[in-house]
Amino acid sequence: MEIIRLDLGERGYPIYIGGDLLGRADLVAPCIRGEQVLVVSNETVAPLYLEQTAAAFSDYRCASVILPDGEQYKTLQTLETIFDQLLEQRFDRRSTIVALGGGVVGDLAGFAAACYQRGVDYIQIPTTLLAQVDSSVGGKTGVNHRLGKNMIGAFHQPRCVIADTGVLETLEDRQLSAGLAEVIKYGLIRDVEFFCWLEQNMDRLLARDPEALAYAIGRSCRNKAEVVAADEREGGVRATLNLGHTFGHAIETGVGYGRWLHGEAVATGMLIAADLSRRLGWLTPEEVARIDNLIDKACLPTRAPADMDCDQFLELMAVDKKAHGGRINLVLLERIGAAVVCGDYHPQLLKQTLEDHLAVGGGIL
Repeated sequence: MEIIRLDLGERGYPIYIGGDLLGRADLVAPCIRGEQVLVVSNETVAPLYLEQTAAAFSDYRCASVILPDGEQYKTLQTLETIFDQLLEQRFDRRSTIVALGGGVVGDLAGFAAACYQRGVDYIQIPTTLLAQVDSSVGGKTGVNHRLGKNMIGAFHQPRCVIADTGVLETLEDRQLSAGLAEVIKYGLIRDVEFFCWLEQNMDRLLARDPEALAYAIGRSCRNKAEVVAADEREGGVRATLNLGHTFGHAIETGVGYGRWLHGEAVATGMLIAADLSRRLGWLTPEEVARIDNLIDKACLPTRAPADMDCDQFLELMAVDKKAHGGRINLVLLERIGAAVVCGDYHPQLLKQTLEDHLAVGGGIL
């Protein structure tokens, strides 16, 4: 088992990575301050792992709530289901919420923990690759709105993250690829050596080689932990973790939540960002081709959806959290391994980039 520490002073916490970690009472016990535990999962994950996970909480008053599965359910209405259970079971301020599932479950459970009685503890037990390398780490929680993704939420750090690599054996191939988009992101924004490793080892990751997966998860979590420790509330460098996300969120909102997976939309968004970076004179055509090839090798879409247009893209991007004063700030690449938040570009260049991608269009769905 690998243990990575996210250093945030008294709000810091360990990230446990390894096999056979579900049901480990010794890992969760130091994180629980009260007697009540609510495990939040979904209808896909619960039949597989709820019983095994709940065994770790046998010394507590443990209840569960099972949510529907899918991005389209990451809403305030679904959040009410969690609050209903907390109130009906009379959970107090020393309660602990456990998120057992992918990014949607983690965001919902974390946001519920941030809000319930003005804040209770929670533990992340991510069951998708994307959640293990990204969404479970860093304390971002929230829900979607029909006009914008993740526009309602809070920063609320978990007490610990338990990433059991064994659960990835039951993960759908499409979900595995979606997680690889976030893995590739770390190489692009700050870790060129990791990017080169991914070019050489993508086949091993797709084949679910345990050693390769453990290495990729660990390196991704270390990269994110370092960034979050330096900028917890996204006032500076943490914004670079959103490479591809402004474009990706526009895709997810534009085509309807759940039609494209988050990682699929981010993958296409990273390629649009790379192309704009090339037009600004930063990336070379050869670097863009390397990025395109790696994303394609990960079985991810490399083109925007055919049923979106440029005006729709721009309208949805304007709602993004990184937009200020009507200006859309974008995370772009100065080179592979170096990202920057940029608002100093000609709007026509952005429009031309989008139009060119949409002209090819099609995505994978």
